[in-house]
Amino acid sequence: MNYNFSNEIKEEASKKINKEFDNKPTPAFIGASWVALIAGMLAFCTGLSNAAMMLNEKGYYLTILLFGLFSAVSVQKNVRDKLEGIEVTDMYYGISWFATLASISLLVVGLWNADLELSEKGFYGMSFLLSLFAAIAVQKNTRDKKFIESTEEE
Repeated sequence: MNYNFSNEIKEEASKKINKEFDNKPTPAFIGASWVALIAGMLAFCTGLSNAAMMLNEKGYYLTILLFGLFSAVSVQKNVRDKLEGIEVTDMYYGISWFATLASISLLVVGLWNADLELSEKGFYGMSFLLSLFAAIAVQKNTRDKKFIESTEEE
């Protein structure tokens, strides 16, 4: 009996979400999101490869980039899951936000204390933020497209 009740709630939530998410992302927006993600990551990594830093410093910044990308996608997934009525634990939701803010904070602290020109610090900061934003947009587009396609099949 609980199973049927649960399915009815999910169907009602799905109908409500279908009305809210009935616009598939355009190919132009999907492409722009991927270009921004690749450009941000390539710029950041190219800057690191050309920087006059020790290898451990380069590793620090690369790890922060990867950590930030993963955590930003995780936050977007959690927000979307909650919106779609998929259960998300408060602990994982909080950890995702904490990790995203921690990655940004670690980058700021690292750049603040780095022996770099101000323009280089700005370059790393902007390419990092571009990458985070683009990763969120790519994840959102992928999720929207998959959701719309699955509802069209039903």
